[in-house]
Amino acid sequence: MTGPAAGPGEAAAATARLTGRRVRAVRPWGAGLALVELAGGAQLVAKRGTGPGATAAEAAGLRWLADTAAVRVPAIHGSDEQWLVLERITEGGPTVRGAERLGRELAALHAAGAPHFGSPPPGGPSDAWIGRAPMRDEPGREWPAWYAEHRVLPYLRGAVDAGAVGPGEGGVVEEVCRRLPELAGPPLPPARLHGDLWNGNVLWGEDGGPWLIDPAAHGGHRETDLAMLELFGCPHLDRVLAAYDEAAPLPPGRPQRVALHQLFPLLVHATLFGAPYGRRALTAARTALRG
Repeated sequence: MTGPAAGPGEAAAATARLTGRRVRAVRPWGAGLALVELAGGAQLVAKRGTGPGATAAEAAGLRWLADTAAVRVPAIHGSDEQWLVLERITEGGPTVRGAERLGRELAALHAAGAPHFGSPPPGGPSDAWIGRAPMRDEPGREWPAWYAEHRVLPYLRGAVDAGAVGPGEGGVVEEVCRRLPELAGPPLPPARLHGDLWNGNVLWGEDGGPWLIDPAAHGGHRETDLAMLELFGCPHLDRVLAAYDEAAPLPPGRPQRVALHQLFPLLVHATLFGAPYGRRALTAARTALRG
C-alpha cells in the first residue's frame, strides 16, 4: 500500500511528530515512501497512505499478523490518518532455507484463524485497501458466496467500467461465481491472511528469512495467499509450497484451484492497470471452470 509521492519535508515532519525523534536526513524511496534517518543514525520508513482509512487498515493488519508470532513484520513507530512510520528492514537475498521458513510461517499464520471470511483486523476499518484499490471487508460465513459477492463481482464491475473487460466478456466470470460451491474444494475455516501476498510484499532479510510488508489483512481462504505468491512468481516457490504442505497439508486438488484464487487479484489489477490484466482475468476464469 503506497500513496502519493512523499515529499521529504512532509515525511520528515510526520516522522518527527509521530516518533518524537529529531530527523537528520530524508530521501525519497519509491512511490509514497521516504527513508528517514534519525539523529543518532537509526533509519525508519515513512509511508503516505493511499486514501481514507489506508494507514489505519495497514497498521491494524500489521498488528494482527504480528500478534500470531508466526511471521515477521516491520514494527510500527507511529501512525495517523495520513502517515505510517515503520521499522526499516535491511535486506539480504532469498535462500532455500528462507523459502522453507516462509512456507512454515504462512501455515502458522493461516492457522491463527479469523472470526469470519472477510473479517477485518481488530480495530481496523471495514473500508480498507488492496494496493491502490478500495477493498471492503464484509464478514460472511460461507467462502464461495462471500468470495463471489465481496471479492470477484465488485472488481469485475470495476474492470468493465474501466474498459479493461468488454461489456459482453464478463459472463465467464459470472459463471465462475455461480459454480463456486462446486469449484471451491473442501470447506475450510477462515484463515488469517496477509491478503496481498505477491512477491514484492515479501522481503528477504539479512539472515535470508522472510519479512512480510504491505498487508491487506482479512479473514479468507488459505489457498488465496498461496495463489497470490504464484501469480507474479516467488523465489524457490516449490520449496515454499512443499514446506507449507508439510506443516499444514492442503486439500486435494489445490493446483486446479489456483486460477480461481487468482481471479480476484487479476480483476483488481484490471481495474487499476487496464486490458492486459483483464485478458488474464478472463483466462483465469476459463481455467477455473475447467477445474
